[in-house]
Amino acid sequence: MKSMDPLTQVLTAISHPTRRAIIGQLANGPARFTDVAGRFDTALNAVTKHLKLLERASLIERRKEGREVFISLRAGPLKQVAGWVHEYERLWKEKLDRFEDHFKDKKAKKEKKE
Repeated sequence: MKSMDPLTQVLTAISHPTRRAIIGQLANGPARFTDVAGRFDTALNAVTKHLKLLERASLIERRKEGREVFISLRAGPLKQVAGWVHEYERLWKEKLDRFEDHFKDKKAKKEKKE
């Protein structure tokens, strides 16, 4: 299996609503596996698969304390996504500026006619 680059791993990990919900939950602090899994109406196996994908993307880490497994968010990789999106922000702003200019010109022409 071909390995994915880190940005692709993170984008893949956050592409599913359940994984985004897990990230949202862990943003409030570490949680026990049972607390994370208990929020979802799915089999524990399915939650485990989601967690493994998040772990491969380095978005979470697991820590075992006795019989309990605690899961923590590692938000650093999300900066890669923010950086990638930021590169395209300039394009959005340019298009919105042109859109705004179009309507300003249209309004000015209308006012000139009146």
